[in-house]
Order: sequence, then C-alpha cells, then structure tokens
Amino acid sequence: MARKKKQLPLLEKVTITDVAAEGKALARVDEMVVFVPFVAPGDVVDIQLTRKKHSYAEGKAVHFHQYAEQRAVPFCEHFGVCGGCKWQHLPYEEQLKYKQKQVVDNLTRIGKVPLGEVLPILGSARTQFYRNKLEFTFSNKKWLTEEQVQSGETFDNMNAVGFHIPGMFDKVLDIHKCWLQDDISNRIRQCIREYCLTHEGYPFFDLRNQEGFIRTLMIRTASTGDLMVVVVFFHEDQERREALLEHVAAQFPEITSLMYVINGKCNDTITDQDVLVFRGKDHIIEEMEGLRFKVGPKSFYQTNSEQAYTLYKVARDFAGLTGNELVYDLYTGTGTIANFVSRQARKVVGIEYVPEAIEDAKVNSALNGIENTLFFAGDMKDILTESFIAEHGKPDVIITDPPRAGMHDDVINVILAAEPQRIVYVSCNPATQARDLGLLHAKYEVRKVQPVDMFPHTHHVENVVLLERR
Repeated sequence: MARKKKQLPLLEKVTITDVAAEGKALARVDEMVVFVPFVAPGDVVDIQLTRKKHSYAEGKAVHFHQYAEQRAVPFCEHFGVCGGCKWQHLPYEEQLKYKQKQVVDNLTRIGKVPLGEVLPILGSARTQFYRNKLEFTFSNKKWLTEEQVQSGETFDNMNAVGFHIPGMFDKVLDIHKCWLQDDISNRIRQCIREYCLTHEGYPFFDLRNQEGFIRTLMIRTASTGDLMVVVVFFHEDQERREALLEHVAAQFPEITSLMYVINGKCNDTITDQDVLVFRGKDHIIEEMEGLRFKVGPKSFYQTNSEQAYTLYKVARDFAGLTGNELVYDLYTGTGTIANFVSRQARKVVGIEYVPEAIEDAKVNSALNGIENTLFFAGDMKDILTESFIAEHGKPDVIITDPPRAGMHDDVINVILAAEPQRIVYVSCNPATQARDLGLLHAKYEVRKVQPVDMFPHTHHVENVVLLERR
C-alpha cells in the first residue's frame, strides 16, 4: 500500500521580514527560514508549508492578515500564476532597493574583498513593455488555475498560447495580455491564435506525444521600428502554412521580417534549424548611439534595448579609454560592446564561444565602417591563452561579460598573467561575479561597483565592476 504523504503544517500570522534569492521573500519561524513567493516584507500571512528540510522550508501564503505598507497592486491578470514578473507587488523603488542590497550582499559575503565606491543602482526608465524579444508556445495542454479547477467547469478546449509554467515542461499558461513587450506583440499572438482555432487543420502542439502542427512563435521589436515574426511548425503543410502566414502579413503590414521554421525535433530550440523567409528581410536593425546592429532570428541582443545602452555606457566609462588602448572584449556575443567602444580604442579583440555570433559581430563592424576590431570564435579557456596574447598583444583593458556561471579558472589565470591596467566586469549574476572578484583580488582592487536594472518586476540584476591593477 502506498504511504500517505505527510501533511505539512500551516504556520499562522507570520511576518515576512526580507527578500531572498530567486525573487522569493523570507520569514523566520523558530530559527527556521521559510521562503515564500508573491509576498512583501511587512506582510503578515498564514503560510502553508509545501516543503520542509532540516534548516529551511518553503511555502505559500494562503491568507493575508495584514498587507505591508510598501506594496503595489499587480497590474497583470496573470500575476502569481505565470513564472515571470514575480515582483509586481513591490513598488519599483523597493525593487531597486532590494536589487542594490542583493549586489552588495553577494559581493561582500562571497567575494570578501573591499568594494571601493558603490554607486546607486540605475533603474529602467520603462518598467512595462521594455523587452524587445518574446517567445510563446502553442500547446494542447492548457494550465488550469486553482480557481478554474475548483469551479467545476468543464474545459473542452485545452489549447493555449503563452508561457510554460515553471517546472512543467508540457503545461502552458494561456496568456491574454503580456506587459513585457510592445502591444503589437499581444495583437499578433492573438491574431494567430484566433486563426488557428477557427480554421481546420491547425492543431496546437502536444510536446509529450510529439504531434500537432503549430509549435512556437517568436516576436522581436526594434527601436528603429523594425518588426520580426518567426512562426515554428512541427511539419510542412505548404497550403496551411502559407494561408496562415499570408493572413498574418495582411493583418500586420508593419512586419518587416516574416519568417518560419519547420522543426520536427523533440525540443523547441531552433538554433540548429533553418529559418526561412516568407516575406521581407532575414533580419531587423537595432540602433544605438548612431551604430546599427543587424539582429537575425538566432542573434543574441540584450532584451531591454534602452537599458542596454545605459549598461554599455557604464562599461565604456569604467574602461577609461583615450584612443590608445588595446581592449579585449571577452564573451563578446554579437560584438555589441566591442563595436560600441571601438571609436574610443586603438583596437578591440572580441572572443565568443558561438561561431554564428562572431559572424554577426563581423557583419556589425562592417555595417558601421569599423575597421579596428578582430573577432575569434571558440571556447574562452581554449582561445584566451598566453600564446594568443603574445600574438595579439597584451591588453590595456579587458571587458568581460560572461554567462551566469561566471569565468572559468583558466580564464582568470590568463587575465592575471596578462595584467591589464583595468578590468571591467559586467555580470548578470552577482554571486558568480563575487567569486571571480575574490580570485582576481590577487592583483586587482575593486574601484567602483554600479548595479543596473535591466529587468523590472523580476529579481534579476546586472552589475558592472571596475578593477584596477595594484
């Protein structure tokens, strides 16, 4: 006989005291830390525990006795169910305060190095509709909210277009209105959804059973007004595919790049798939300070364009360029930072793991008539070696913007051996940045710390650190 799962306790009238990692808040009950999502410091709540370990527990607020003074009314109808924008209930000024604290806590607790000047976080001018790229999933397994399940209602149509529910690989929340991207994105998604539901032969994809026709949708918007739409199908059905794409093109003449993919694989990634043009160009153009960047369907470009400009200006300012420096831009992506600082440098060498991104970087240099950049593709620890530096010159400044995992030890050792005058470390994960700063402390002092908020209503924060050689 199966063992009955033990019912975890309900904790009553608990005061939430702080914000913790991953966007959750925390409370302390009898020396035990309890992590709770969608609550704010100052809330007094009943918590139903969902998971209990020796030193901590997780739970959800099931009843509010008192709301915190510092609270905002969430503006999205999907708040609390959708996995995004988990901090809508916190006023934006409070979000910034906790992000600043997160950066300082990580750098001091993990890095254990003196921090120099810690500048106040730079908030995003736009806190809604700030993203330039979103991806939506078509699924025949709609996620039902607790209210829907308990309503006793029967659901004949389980089709949904929206975002995956966290931790549920095949369940999708049907999104009515998303506040992350310009409203054209909502209108395009709803138009495609409506067409597929009202025309024969457009079944939404079943990820578990690998059947259906329409899979995913990607929409990219640019500050230039360019608009890219990529529709992904499971198999080719030329007549139906063309009918749908013609309909989209007719409804939205502002689309400058309408593309499609036939993806018969088990997973939704399209990095290894051919993206074909149905109408318009195979790219959009993004612009920053007079520089033009070509962005294709697979290109990486910072998803908050306006705030990316703020971030890159901080990086350039920290680099202190006079026009005579040799700059190494590590993890250069599509060369955005490399091209952005090139006018103030003698030469910029960019290194990146993804070969397609390096091709984009070269195109972006050519597009802007920039001739003092050099780009190399390959694993950072394999390319950035002492012999590479001997061949291309010792850098005066290194700018590094690694992935969330931070830098490999081998890369840090080569940087320490190269001894640039300054290192500008851009990070999307202050915890791994802190670990790396601890290692770089052997030869470098942290002079400045500048947090930048790229993603309002989430716990994510970017941070730029200036290090100078002792």
